[in-house]
Amino acid sequence: MNEQKYWSRAARAAVPYVPGEQPKDRSFIKLNTNENPYGPSPKLKEIDPFSLRFELYPEPTGLSLRQAIAKANDLSLDEVFVGNGSDEVLAFAFSAFADEDNPVSFPDITYSFYPVWSEYFGAPKQIFPLGKDLSIDLSLVPDGFGPVVIANPNAPTGVALERAVLEDYLKAHPERLMIVDEAYVDFGAESMVPCIHSYPNLLVVQTFSKSRALAGLRLGFAMGQKSLIDAIIRIKDSINSYTVNTWSQVAGTISYQDEQYTREIVQKIIRTREIAKERLRALGFEAGESKANFLWVKHPDFSGTKLYEYLRGQGILVRHFSSPAITDYLRISVGTDDEMNELVTTLSKLFGGDKS
Repeated sequence: MNEQKYWSRAARAAVPYVPGEQPKDRSFIKLNTNENPYGPSPKLKEIDPFSLRFELYPEPTGLSLRQAIAKANDLSLDEVFVGNGSDEVLAFAFSAFADEDNPVSFPDITYSFYPVWSEYFGAPKQIFPLGKDLSIDLSLVPDGFGPVVIANPNAPTGVALERAVLEDYLKAHPERLMIVDEAYVDFGAESMVPCIHSYPNLLVVQTFSKSRALAGLRLGFAMGQKSLIDAIIRIKDSINSYTVNTWSQVAGTISYQDEQYTREIVQKIIRTREIAKERLRALGFEAGESKANFLWVKHPDFSGTKLYEYLRGQGILVRHFSSPAITDYLRISVGTDDEMNELVTTLSKLFGGDKS
């Protein structure tokens, strides 16, 4: 029987993104999907979801949420777009700005959804290598046209570029759109949002999943000059005008306005990240200067596969990638102090045994 008998050409050709493991068979310490361990703003508890008019369609433009984002970032309403997670927003952006005539450029080691979207939307890929220190070297971006997509901080390395470096590229290449994916920017990097009014070729995408601990609600947003936002809206409205549900809009607005709570939990994660990094280095790990809510590490005496399998067997999930260039690395999400203590203690036990 042909199980793909009814599939479209697009479905047959698609190469899906593989998300981090979400097991249900046992209890794990989850340090594999960069979730925030502290939960969202406690002000959400003050709202009764059932007081909302769920029998009605949601406000189609995410008005209240866009107002909160615009006000906080000195932007106008028509410079903000909201969607179901930054993944949806980025997918809309790929569709709006990249196609067979507009190739998309991004590093060879970065968020693994970028090549998925490139293939799906039929945009040729122009992939360039990272620098020797795992940083993104913009001098290596291929000449040409079409959007350049930069995750800053980069995933999965956690390395960030300074704002001035990105600005230099924008100034030197006004004909090229730069999409800056700032999913992890709140954990120590410089945001490009203050540059939006200066550069019509800049689109900034952020998420509520990391610093605001709302991964389960799927909320993301883009910020850029009106012409860029209009293009994304055209794509969204050609697929589904009512993308963000009512509760997500309300919760997102409350969360975004609670800046003090966000700063508090972000500082907790940064402090825990730095302590865990030094403890892992003391065990012989190579750990870079992450500006994200995760660490990117490898050990000279252990393969990434062995470390991943050992930790999983001990009830700790981290992220391991099969790509040959990074297969010896682990990406470790920053959890609570207790979770990171358990990680380091568990790894310490391994080092007395076989290192093959």
